[in-house]
Amino acid sequence: MSAVRSGLDILRDPLRNKGTAFSEHERDKWGLHGLLPPVIASLDEQVARRLQAYRNFPNDFDRYVFLRGLQDSNEILFYALLSRHLEEMLPVVYTPTVGLGCQSFSEHFWKPRGIFLSYPHKDRMVEILSSPRFDDVEVIVVTDGERVLGLGDQGAGGMGISIGKLALYTACGGINPAKTLPLFLDVGTDNPERLADPLYVGWRHERVRGEEYDAFIEAFVEAVRQRWPNALLQWEDFARHNATRLLDKYRDRLCTFNDDVQGTAVVAAGTLLATGNVTGIPIKDQKIVVLGAGGAGCGISALLLRAMIEDGLSEAEARSRFYLVDRNGLLVEGMPELLPFQEPFVQPRDVAGQWQLDRAGFVGLADVVRNVRPTTLIGVSGQPGGFPEQVVRDMASGVERPVIFPLSNPNSRAEATPADILAWTDGRAVVGVGSPFPPAPVGDRLKRIDQTNNSYVFPGIGLGAMSVKARRISDGMLMAAARALASVSPTSSDKDGNLLPPVNELRQVSLRVAEAVARQAIAEGLASATTDDLNLTIENNMWHPGYASI
Repeated sequence: MSAVRSGLDILRDPLRNKGTAFSEHERDKWGLHGLLPPVIASLDEQVARRLQAYRNFPNDFDRYVFLRGLQDSNEILFYALLSRHLEEMLPVVYTPTVGLGCQSFSEHFWKPRGIFLSYPHKDRMVEILSSPRFDDVEVIVVTDGERVLGLGDQGAGGMGISIGKLALYTACGGINPAKTLPLFLDVGTDNPERLADPLYVGWRHERVRGEEYDAFIEAFVEAVRQRWPNALLQWEDFARHNATRLLDKYRDRLCTFNDDVQGTAVVAAGTLLATGNVTGIPIKDQKIVVLGAGGAGCGISALLLRAMIEDGLSEAEARSRFYLVDRNGLLVEGMPELLPFQEPFVQPRDVAGQWQLDRAGFVGLADVVRNVRPTTLIGVSGQPGGFPEQVVRDMASGVERPVIFPLSNPNSRAEATPADILAWTDGRAVVGVGSPFPPAPVGDRLKRIDQTNNSYVFPGIGLGAMSVKARRISDGMLMAAARALASVSPTSSDKDGNLLPPVNELRQVSLRVAEAVARQAIAEGLASATTDDLNLTIENNMWHPGYASI
């Protein structure tokens, strides 16, 4: 943190600014009289005032803009407000409202936050990252904005994703905001609306691809490794042709993970493990259909495959239980254009040889569900309506408690709504969603719908890795995070309960996940530090919003 030169420096620094909470002594010392109204308010009083202002806005997008402005002016107050009202504000700070924020990022851009590394400045990357104000960085979230949620290429608007994710690292995982860095790799955009927008703040150029793109990423990773050798780097919202490829390339060179691929896998696996308390079907006996065979779909399948093997199946038996469906239909051996990360989940070429197909020569989702009779259906396709009524009814006809997770976000991209799924299954479905939906009717009551969102796991993964200075994020650490999430499911004691704790308990969930991740890192020899009292060490690493004397 830079040295204080004047009272104005303090007021302009969101991590030092207290607004009306500066004491009389601090106002005297820093010449703040006259720059502030005379009232001296507590943090609690400020939170109450900002909460009233927040609730007076007519829609969530206006609330999003308000909260972003508060974060850029008084970060302590922002996190105090957010952490105390997490369930109310999570859908505004992050999905689904953050999608609108990314789409209108240029229109509302007014104060820099984080780092924009633009391709024209590729030779100045080390210089840009060397600023002393970034010396304390321990967690970085980086995106190139090509695949923002289900909204596609948003160019520089992708910075809104990096900012939003780090807000959850702090609010849910207790990561000190002074140690976080949102970062955007500006390699251009292929979005014609952004390129034609006179207000667009990004590099007005079509996307750099191929060898030039790879060289830029390589230079970035090496610069990060040299500048912050112990930092956690999280990849976010990269297109599927880059996401898994870059993860595979760099996961053994620094402490890194991809939240879309691995975070989604952890929360989906952890929640699915918890469904066994409700359905009575253990993970090794599941038959799983996934709509969307990109990085997220294959990442979920890979972690669930590991869970099945850990629970007693052979690898061949476990692989046979997965049916992944993409735009070209069911993944089968020899299919053209298969990507490397899809190949472990292909079915035999003749798997549908005896099936009656809706369309000759094409094995679609409806064909798979009707013939496989799966226990679990997961959607990460970004295709609204991807789970039509007949498919859901066919699935429910083959299993007493069908598990159906339409995980695509924002809400407009969900494969089906929870209310429809529950109506089509006579309330028997076990439902998880990627974005928040209102409670849905089940019989004569309303049921809270579990938001199977990455915010349940990635803050804890980061906190656990930081707490023991992990050198890498391993598959074993991710599996430990998934099982930790399953262990805190309310269904452990009440089979009629929700699969996941309420959002307002995310700090406690993050603590459990962090402990499991840290313990696994130590067990695998990936931790640079160990501790006798792991839980206490992690708790002590959690930051809480409060004003300090200046």
